[in-house]
Amino acid sequence: MNRLSSFLLAALTVFIHHSSAAPLKSERTVRLNQVRAEVATKFTEAEGLPSADVRWIEISEGVVAHTMMGSVRWDGSRWTPSEAIPPESAPNLGLLDETALDLVGGKGAVRQVASGKDGALAVASESGLFLKSNGEWSKVYPGEGARSWSAADCRCAAFDSKGALWVGCPQGLGKLEAGKWTLYTGDDGLPYADFTCMAVSQDGSLWLGTRIGAIRFDGEVWEYRQGKRWLPGDEIRQIAIAEDGTAWFATDGGVGKIEKKPMSLYEKARFLEDEIDKYHRRTPFGYVLGVRLEKPGDKSKWHNSDSDNDGLWTSMYGAGECYAYAATGDSFHKERAKKAFEALRFLSVVTQGGEKPAPKGFPARSILPTSGWNPNAEHYTLEKDQREKEQGDSLWKVMHPRWPKSADGEWYWKCDTSSDELDGHYFFNAIYYDLAADTEEEKARVREVVLNTTDHLIEHDFTLVDWDGKPTRWAQFGPKQLNHDPMWWEERGLNSLSMLAYLAVAEHMSGAGKYAAAAKELVEKHSYAINLMVPKIHAGPGTGNHSDDEMAFMGFYNLIKYEKDPEVKALALGSFQRYWMLERPELNPLFNYMYAAVADGGTASPAFDGPSDVSPPQAAFEEAADSLVRFPADRFHWELRNSHRLDIKPITRGIRGRGRSGCRKVSGQVLPIDERFVGHWNHNPYTLDYGGNGMELADGAVYLLPYYMGLYYGYVAEE
Repeated sequence: MNRLSSFLLAALTVFIHHSSAAPLKSERTVRLNQVRAEVATKFTEAEGLPSADVRWIEISEGVVAHTMMGSVRWDGSRWTPSEAIPPESAPNLGLLDETALDLVGGKGAVRQVASGKDGALAVASESGLFLKSNGEWSKVYPGEGARSWSAADCRCAAFDSKGALWVGCPQGLGKLEAGKWTLYTGDDGLPYADFTCMAVSQDGSLWLGTRIGAIRFDGEVWEYRQGKRWLPGDEIRQIAIAEDGTAWFATDGGVGKIEKKPMSLYEKARFLEDEIDKYHRRTPFGYVLGVRLEKPGDKSKWHNSDSDNDGLWTSMYGAGECYAYAATGDSFHKERAKKAFEALRFLSVVTQGGEKPAPKGFPARSILPTSGWNPNAEHYTLEKDQREKEQGDSLWKVMHPRWPKSADGEWYWKCDTSSDELDGHYFFNAIYYDLAADTEEEKARVREVVLNTTDHLIEHDFTLVDWDGKPTRWAQFGPKQLNHDPMWWEERGLNSLSMLAYLAVAEHMSGAGKYAAAAKELVEKHSYAINLMVPKIHAGPGTGNHSDDEMAFMGFYNLIKYEKDPEVKALALGSFQRYWMLERPELNPLFNYMYAAVADGGTASPAFDGPSDVSPPQAAFEEAADSLVRFPADRFHWELRNSHRLDIKPITRGIRGRGRSGCRKVSGQVLPIDERFVGHWNHNPYTLDYGGNGMELADGAVYLLPYYMGLYYGYVAEE
């Protein structure tokens, strides 16, 4: 047991009585044993290489890298000059006699020579694949069933510990075992086939070098490692694997190292929490958001900035800390959750009074200190609003200032708050109220915030009204808009869901009948429960607005948890099931856990069938746990390229051709989370290429929320 695991057990023992809630038990628990995180280290001239143009790498009394400017040896802490001589061409070339060399076309034609058991030799060459068995050489043509490859251009070859021969050529990857070929192409999950080299580890897993990244294959799972998240350069010239399985790469941008280190999910969470405390807290209130860096991949200097969704992102971070507190009983998490609540509460306080006071219960999007730059003068101008309305969004609000001053003159607060902000506030406040607000005084503080906003919505015909006395652009939930204005048809289902969820949360906290009465009126007179049966307008998986997905899942979670009308709850559960089935290919651990929390063991009645079980399958819990294990602790936004891959298929574009085109894997799922960049859960997971340059450091709340939620509900555990 490591020190951090011991700390966790101590925390569970010492602090559990401080929490008003306790972790739940589940029969769906995915138990993980000895979790290891994949960690990449990159070496360039800055780390001591004589040149980043690395031509060869080998393990010989340590790791030796041969660069264009000389050879160096890694001593465990630094690179030192080495007298080692790089090979002139493929290693093991001395195993080939003149007959073999004549057969393959000479030394220059040899790409890789592999030696196996009982003297077997394989040569990957420009003219094909050649195999020596029982003392005889022959040219080999990989074939399986109706498939056959000429292999006129064989790139690499290697024998594994069981004696099987692996071969890479432009058509794909082949395996010859006991005289039988198995062929792998993009349809079988192979990501890319422009091979450059190959190496086999002692556990039998295979590393393949390509001209765009590296591939690991263990016989079942493919992993694609491309971009500076994983490697200093994309062109892989050579791979060497140490006894412990660590892979070393010679690339056109330096030396790469990928190893698997013991790191529990909890240890990863604590690391990301430490990163948040170092870099991601803005203002004394501690709003959590990604930061901009001055140099790519360099955390030494960074800049915080506001966003339209400071409330939403801080809400999702804070919700994770609430689950952490309930799961562990550790007051460390309670204090973090409380800090998030106070930050979010202030967004409703800061709008009261001042030069442009908003009605009571109105939360700001964000705040900026008045001691800094004036956003109204430099960016958020009246002219900009007018252009947006004329050239972009015809429903855009023209208002100035967009950043009024607070009553004490210390803060600018951003107005025109949107529906996604409200979804975040209600999601967090409900969880904080139930799991982290231990005293009645704390609960009353939460209740006041929630009821003020809910009363505001009811009093203003279910709209959020700004300082100008008019509804904001997006936070409109009334039947006048949703049922009678064609401009709002796409928001009808989602905003009906949101409003019913808000009312359910308010009724849960207060017990006041007026919230249930308001919900009943919306359901019976304005068909809101029927509206939410179609909460998303889409053209199949991967289409539609992905921000809406995040909003809908928060709304469903709260509504089904707190709604007391069994008919409304049943309709919501059936709708949620259909929504989740649409989202399941996205391998989103948060969505899987949110759905499971309210649907596992539940039933719904489709229109033409009897009641059916809406529980998620066990595979959904395994997929969520796998995403948490794979989630990179490296939160730099590096460029990632996947559009050249062989294992993807295009998906339908969005409604009316809107939105970016995307692809899914041949399995029907999106790419694994360690092959994508995920800043927030409102991203499009079907995106293939990410244009990062290492100048953005995202926060880790996107991991903390699903992990701690899964821990609280008992969906994931570590031995």
